[in-house]
Amino acid sequence: MAARKRSTARTAVLPARRNGAALRLARLAPTLRSILIGLALLALAVGGYVGARETSIFAVRTLDIHGGTPVLRAQVRAALADELGQSLLKVDGRSLDARIEPLPGVRSFTYDRSFPNTLRLVLRPEEPVLVLRRGAAAYLVAATGRVIKPLAHPRRSHLPRLWVTRDVHVRLGSPLARSVRTAATTLAPLRGAPLPGGVQSVRAGKELTLVLAGGLEVRLGDGGDLQLKLAIARRILRATGAAALGAEYLDVSVPERPVLLSKSQVAG
Repeated sequence: MAARKRSTARTAVLPARRNGAALRLARLAPTLRSILIGLALLALAVGGYVGARETSIFAVRTLDIHGGTPVLRAQVRAALADELGQSLLKVDGRSLDARIEPLPGVRSFTYDRSFPNTLRLVLRPEEPVLVLRRGAAAYLVAATGRVIKPLAHPRRSHLPRLWVTRDVHVRLGSPLARSVRTAATTLAPLRGAPLPGGVQSVRAGKELTLVLAGGLEVRLGDGGDLQLKLAIARRILRATGAAALGAEYLDVSVPERPVLLSKSQVAG
């Protein structure tokens, strides 16, 4: 029997495959020249950025402010006066917030760099919902519970009143005590969907009560489920006309068991 010869085809092909793969990897690998060019371009970009930050090419020359009243925009413009002449590339949200945050009329803002020389801001002003009375003094309070400004002529305002004692700390631009903040945040959604009769005053403490223009009290209890309580109160007042008929109070402190008491029931 003749001896079989071993095939050497496999051993002859494998080295060729390895060499082909190595050649392809070599072609994909960056050359020393391309690496040096890349590093040079990166250095130029970094140098250009640093140079632009330190030169007046992109210096802030215009403050383009939108939103709020003309008075509020003027206050923001004055607060940002030191930004004029600074490079737009140096402007950041932290520095702007440090200048604008103390202004009591600004709730929030957005900003944008409009190259080459304009800093653009859009203001979201605080929304006044309440007049706080402490003795003879009066203050305008925002929906966030923040004091916006003192009022020289509070009778000209149609906003609800909340009377507090003289020991309640009031500071312009700062939030009020928790019970007062709750009253303010409760009134905020009523601007878009008011209760029948409108809210004339507020009593805040352990429990929150809204007094409507006709004298009817809407008793909300604690600060829990306020949106639900207001929705239930609005539905009952619209269905019964109780605000116009002179009811005594509507208690929705327990939303599942609202109680409406008329003055005739009290007299009886």
